Amino acid sequence: MDSHSEPYKLALISYVELVLMRRGNANYHLVMAKLGSLYGCKISDCYEHPEYLKTVLKDVYKEEYAALVSQIKSYLGELANVKEIIDFFKIMES
Repeated sequence: MDSHSEPYKLALISYVELVLMRRGNANYHLVMAKLGSLYGCKISDCYEHPEYLKTVLKDVYKEEYAALVSQIKSYLGELANVKEIIDFFKIMES
C-alpha cells in the first residue's frame, strides 16, 4: 500500500471498528477473536484482505450483515466513493 492510500485505510478501519463497537462489545470481541484464530490478523489487516472480514462478519452478524456494511458506508460519506474503498466494498458486498 502506498502512502497515498494510508489515510483511506485509517478512516475505513476506524469506521468499521466504530460500527462494530456500537453494536455491542461481545460481538466486537468475537469478531476480533475469529479474525485472529482463522486468519492470524486484526481488523486493520482486513483493508488488504476484506474477504477475511466478510467471512467473519457474516458468521457473527448473520442476517444483520448487509445492514452492517451499509452503516459503515454511510459513516464514510464521500470517502465511500474513493477507488480504494470502492474496491473494498465490492468484495464486502459480493
